[in-house]
Amino acid sequence: MRAHRLPTAAALLTAAAVATSAAYAPPAAAQDDVILTDPRITESSGLAASRQHENVYWTHNDSDDGPYVYAVDGETGETLATITLRGIGEPRDVEAISLGPDNQLYVGDIGDNMDGSWSYVWIYRFPEPKQLEDATVDAVQYEAQYEDGPRDAEALMVHPKSGRVYVVSKKENGGAALYAGPGELSTGSMNIFERVAPVNLWVTDGAFSPDGTRLALRSYVGGRMYRFENGRPKEDGRLDVPLQRQGESMTYTADGSAIVFGSEGEQSDLIRREAEGGGDSSAESGGSGDGAGDGSGDGASGAGDDEERDPLKTVLLVAGGIGAVVGLRKLLSRRPRPD
Repeated sequence: MRAHRLPTAAALLTAAAVATSAAYAPPAAAQDDVILTDPRITESSGLAASRQHENVYWTHNDSDDGPYVYAVDGETGETLATITLRGIGEPRDVEAISLGPDNQLYVGDIGDNMDGSWSYVWIYRFPEPKQLEDATVDAVQYEAQYEDGPRDAEALMVHPKSGRVYVVSKKENGGAALYAGPGELSTGSMNIFERVAPVNLWVTDGAFSPDGTRLALRSYVGGRMYRFENGRPKEDGRLDVPLQRQGESMTYTADGSAIVFGSEGEQSDLIRREAEGGGDSSAESGGSGDGAGDGSGDGASGAGDDEERDPLKTVLLVAGGIGAVVGLRKLLSRRPRPD
């Protein structure tokens, strides 16, 4: 019987390893991996590429930091400027940043980890500074609500052509969806965001390509790419998302040739992945791709892949596979040696 134990156990060991890799396969090695060196940046939750300053990215902390936005060097990871926002309230849960037309930066104070405890959220807007130096700038504050009630969200994207603001709610099991704001945000009234299309993804951030024809959405461990036409997303394949400690943010580079992914945590990393199309010279879709959402909610959002499952389920699958491998290795180590 001993002669059969080793092949059987080895087969089970191989099967467990295959199951583990199928549940969560590490992506290809990063082409450019930059570490954020600023000890103040511990919860980088949003990312936006500058159009005025080459290889510079804007980011911010998640919460408990104050009204601050940081400009970081995309080559060294060093902080080049700290911008303090003046004229806004105390931020609650800042989750996203996006650069719109006319070099206007939009910051999304849209997080709601209490499953809908905020009846409204805030969006801040300020001009991207022309000089990279510490400064205090005046910001405009907008109040916003979703037409179907409070949502937890971490993705805010401004269309680069029209300036329309979009938000994607986070939880797949709670009816995640893409929401479109009014054509122009108002400070004198509540800004209602209308549901445009369902999204089958646990979204932690998103970004429009510089020409506005593509929308990329990421989760902790996967992502999807969409064509964006007439204000609606049309699924266009899987997005290559790198393995990160807690994948939270993303942005297209200013020329649209790549997507940069960010993560939370101390000394978090920025990882670059080449992207297909998306630059201002692209005319594949025949237009800017933006338009008023009609709220019908029947856009092509896709069923999602295994990599876009609930993050907890993914972790459990991986842990289970690893546990099986470890257990079988112990079994093999205890088998009697032949005389």
